[in-house]
Amino acid sequence: MLAWSRLGVLVVAAAAAALLSDSPRRSQFDVPAVTDPLGGAGSALLTPLAHWDAVWYLSIAHDGYGFTAGTGAGPEAAFFPLYPLLVRIVAVVPDHAALLVAGFAVSLACFGAALVLLERLVRLELGERAARLTVLLLALWPASFYFGAPYAEGLFLLLSVGAFYAARQGRAAWAAALCAAASAARPAGALLALPVALLLLRHGRSRRDLAWLALAPAGLAAYALYLGVAFGEPLAFMKAQAAWYHDGMSGPWAGVRDGAVAAWDGLRQLAHGSRDRVYFTRAGGDPLVVARQNVLLFACLVAALAMCAGAVRRLPPAWGAWAVLSLALPLSSPVGPQPLMSLPRHVAVIFPLFAWLALAVERRRALAAPALAVSAAGLVTAVGYFATWHWVA
Repeated sequence: MLAWSRLGVLVVAAAAAALLSDSPRRSQFDVPAVTDPLGGAGSALLTPLAHWDAVWYLSIAHDGYGFTAGTGAGPEAAFFPLYPLLVRIVAVVPDHAALLVAGFAVSLACFGAALVLLERLVRLELGERAARLTVLLLALWPASFYFGAPYAEGLFLLLSVGAFYAARQGRAAWAAALCAAASAARPAGALLALPVALLLLRHGRSRRDLAWLALAPAGLAAYALYLGVAFGEPLAFMKAQAAWYHDGMSGPWAGVRDGAVAAWDGLRQLAHGSRDRVYFTRAGGDPLVVARQNVLLFACLVAALAMCAGAVRRLPPAWGAWAVLSLALPLSSPVGPQPLMSLPRHVAVIFPLFAWLALAVERRRALAAPALAVSAAGLVTAVGYFATWHWVA
């Protein structure tokens, strides 16, 4: 699954970059020294997926934090340190070419290991066929190309699935250590403690074993300590969110409400069919493009909410709890210009959603092929847009 799905993503990205024109925004956001240091075949194969946030991760791996900040921590503080640290370690020689290759190596290795563990985990809970379908549906999710790009998604998926698997085996210390590592990869990692505790209790561990979970936020705490020592701002990772248009924490209803409003305005924009009048004011770019994005993002939200409800009903309590927590976090901090921005990428790492979807498809086997075909078509389209510097997710 890893080999053919990621090879397909690389081929589609390379073809799109070669045949289609780049977005004008490339000149604003690209750093060729970071994203295109290889030249030749290496450039053609890897550079098309080293876009957008990959520039930040690779730059942090090369320069550390604060490289754009005159005083205090800069906007890069929003990117947690574990992934760029691993990239720096794997690269050995910290030049841009080595870091780019290492970025792909770390992402692909993490994603491959995550798929293996996920199949084993789902097999324990739901059976062989559901396990295979879960892996297929996840690998073909339209935003799954991030797992093979220089992004932290593959690493976070591995750590969260690993924490569940360790807890399912009753290994409290290992589960806590993986939670701690996850909290150094993304802020949501600290929330893993709750579902992991439910799993440990369900599988016979004592409450004393739960004490290990006090380590769950250790990665987040270590990052805050570093920011405090280096910049005098322990919470710089929260302050940096303002640079990315996050309006603060306001509860999951805010994302649902704002996403619905943005989708309605998008439908009005598309119905009007012209750029002369714009029905929304905060999102930049072509109004018809933004309108389509807002409608598609809301469709993703509706699908994610349906999958989350299914996960709560049909899966073990820990799985449902993780689905709810993982989805509530991005919805609680909507992006100002485009409330549901990056939602498909956030959904990609919520593996209980795909486990429930596998169960639903398994019950209606005639739906399996159409579901996989639609998802694969979405993946190809998303990769083509991303490779040409159009914003995706």
